[in-house]
Amino acid sequence: MSIEVRVPALGESILDATLATWLKHEGDPVSQGEPLVELETDKVNVEVSAEQDGILQKRVKQVGDVVAIGEVLGILSTGSASVPTKSVAMAERVASTEAGSPSSLEAHRAPSPLARRIAADHNVDISQVIGTSPHGRVTKDDVINYLEQNTPMPNSQPRDITASLPAVLKLVKEPTGREERIQMSRRRQTIARRLVEAQQTAAMLTTFNEIDMTAIMEVRSRRKDSFKERYHVSLGFMSFFTKAVVGSLKTFPRLNAEIQENELVLKRYYDIGIAVGAEEGLVVPVLREADRKSFAEIEREIADLAARARENTLALSDLQGGTFTITNGGVFGSLLSTPILNMPQVGILGMHKIEQRPIALNGQVVIRPMMYVALSYDHRIVDGREAVQFLVKIKELLEDPETLLLEG
Repeated sequence: MSIEVRVPALGESILDATLATWLKHEGDPVSQGEPLVELETDKVNVEVSAEQDGILQKRVKQVGDVVAIGEVLGILSTGSASVPTKSVAMAERVASTEAGSPSSLEAHRAPSPLARRIAADHNVDISQVIGTSPHGRVTKDDVINYLEQNTPMPNSQPRDITASLPAVLKLVKEPTGREERIQMSRRRQTIARRLVEAQQTAAMLTTFNEIDMTAIMEVRSRRKDSFKERYHVSLGFMSFFTKAVVGSLKTFPRLNAEIQENELVLKRYYDIGIAVGAEEGLVVPVLREADRKSFAEIEREIADLAARARENTLALSDLQGGTFTITNGGVFGSLLSTPILNMPQVGILGMHKIEQRPIALNGQVVIRPMMYVALSYDHRIVDGREAVQFLVKIKELLEDPETLLLEG
């Protein structure tokens, strides 16, 4: 008996996808629920799994094909002898754990699709690869490192694992001349389109200020060890900035709004987008109900969203509906920038690198850790006075962190 593997519903407003990676070869046995193929959409990658145990009989679509919802991707032949039963595999895992294996549930989190693909192409048992991501998930880099350490080439020549990766996984192709052409991924095309749309649609302006980070750095230095011990997450800067943004949005609600035709929609909830630089391009997962979360909850959730963004495992729901965005170019060394709006939002805060700089304080020149901050805003809704005061409010909250407990 054969069944067709079809493109599932991909989410609101997404009608098609590009076949990014086959995770199984023709003739490979598969178990029910095991991923067969990875599809690339405008926003996230989606795995299509086997509905039954069986053998992948035929790949109907190939890598690079654009496929619509409902189209047939492949043919799966089913039968009682197709694959080993799940109960056997589960029993083996339980037995190894009971026998004293140091593995934990954390270490057995499902590997990323790219990691599975590379492991399959090089006949690597993925269960032998140790994940180094924040949640113990096995990523592409983990598999490449495993291969480099365990499969040396003759004469001790280092092995270039990336040379054998599929083209869709390579960041750089070997140039054939003075120029090279690289097909833009769907996500990169979407990013390009949305950035141009923002600049063509909004009346975008940027205002700047600087923040003395002394107080926050003192709090972090004094509390970081006890915070980490109690909550099992590091106390970073993002929780402070998220709290300050929420406090300032409550004071200046037009920054937490959007335009819908001829109406101004003010939002009384605070879903803060956190820009994350991932391999396939910038994504902005959303921290929901940020005003109701503690410092520890914010840090933990941002760390989780960032890890899943880099592992390419975010769901569409993680990216939808933000009301304001924070982007941190400082982690890459940026001293000053003008962030572009994440439409249809009307405000985005840019954080930058902390630098020791001389400033005038109480009639004296002192050296302080300073950060430039930038607020880009839509002048159709937000006046310049309002934008400047919004940024001043953030500065006041961050330079006196105790106020975050009251207003954040």
